[in-house]
Amino acid sequence: MRTSELQLAVTEEFGALGAVLMTDMTLGSLGGRTAAEALAAGVPARAIWQALCDAKDVPAERRHGRGMRAPRA
Repeated sequence: MRTSELQLAVTEEFGALGAVLMTDMTLGSLGGRTAAEALAAGVPARAIWQALCDAKDVPAERRHGRGMRAPRA
């Protein structure tokens, strides 16, 4: 997952709240960092997306992110 795909997935899944989640919500699975801090620290975008999905209980069928390729079977 690229950073641009992460941004698209966050916007599509969470709407206007997505920007707030990226900068304000700390995630234990990312070492207590926000998604934006983790991204700046070099954490892979896919790991950040999964952490956000886990924290917000996004159903498995939507975790591949809209606008991105579906996961390989």
